[in-house]
Amino acid sequence: MTTHPSIEHHPDLAEMRTRFERVTSTPAAQAVEALALITGVYLAASPWIAGFAILTPLAVNNLITGLAFCLCMGGLGSAYERTHAMAWTAVALGAWTIIAPWAIRGEMDFTRTIVNNVITGGVALCLGLAMVAMAGRNEARG
Repeated sequence: MTTHPSIEHHPDLAEMRTRFERVTSTPAAQAVEALALITGVYLAASPWIAGFAILTPLAVNNLITGLAFCLCMGGLGSAYERTHAMAWTAVALGAWTIIAPWAIRGEMDFTRTIVNNVITGGVALCLGLAMVAMAGRNEARG
């Protein structure tokens, strides 16, 4: 019977952690993370900010989606090597935010909700894609 060394000691893993640390320590990555957190907080509070605060299914959806977006993007700066796949989840949450007014039916002011969700979802989608692209861009250079 042979024993296999732990994956924690593999040289490629150490190199990958170093690369991800370089990615998240750049001002661009920190700016994307900060903007993403602001976007998530706005999305969660948007029913009350944009004026569709009655407890509709879309208001509940925006609250939950905004908090989930904050959780996905919030851990990227401190532990990107373990959470970079969550940036793809943030991309999916941004896309969901865009289509949610059409997917969720209920009493709502479609003008406010559509404009709010399409703009906020577009920003969230772009920020998620920016964070996903940062690892690939650095990988090509390094």
